[in-house]
Amino acid sequence: MLTPEQYKLFLLKLLPRGMAWPREKEWFLSKLVDGIAQEFYRIGLRADTLLVEKDPRATLELLEEWEAVVGIPDGCAPPAPTLARRRADITARLTQLGALNKQFYIDFAAYLGFDITITEYRPFRAGISRAGDPVSNGDWVYTFLVTGPIETINFFSAGRNQAGDPLADWGNQFLECAIDKRKPAETIALFAYVA
Repeated sequence: MLTPEQYKLFLLKLLPRGMAWPREKEWFLSKLVDGIAQEFYRIGLRADTLLVEKDPRATLELLEEWEAVVGIPDGCAPPAPTLARRRADITARLTQLGALNKQFYIDFAAYLGFDITITEYRPFRAGISRAGDPVSNGDWVYTFLVTGPIETINFFSAGRNQAGDPLADWGNQFLECAIDKRKPAETIALFAYVA
């Protein structure tokens, strides 16, 4: 990075020679070149800042732009509360490799802070399946069960609920939303919860 004085020297060397181009400090031309050199220095500092901002792990000024690029917040959860977590979420979105296997979803849920298991359903096949195995043909081939922790339990309350509402419902909306956004479109994710 050049200093303002170095910029000034380079700019003065670009000027033509002669009495009409005085380089002494008291002349207006020297003061003008000094102002231009200060601006070049300021622009250079901003360019250096931009080099830092291109890395989402260190970004500060372009944090919201990075979040828009990767699509967060995505409606599943509120924005992360800390700068470090926001940067980590951006980096995870950029570096996360998707996969069509159970381990991908288990690892992803672990990143979100949930311990889950996944049960896959397979079609009944003669020679492979046994008597008593479920006949899970049709849409069941594209269905999997995610078993995870309960985050919310809502009990029936007079004045808030009405006839026909369940006495209680439970779930983990954040986990369900996150898995649904990452699963293939043709699959069906079912959710079960353990206390």
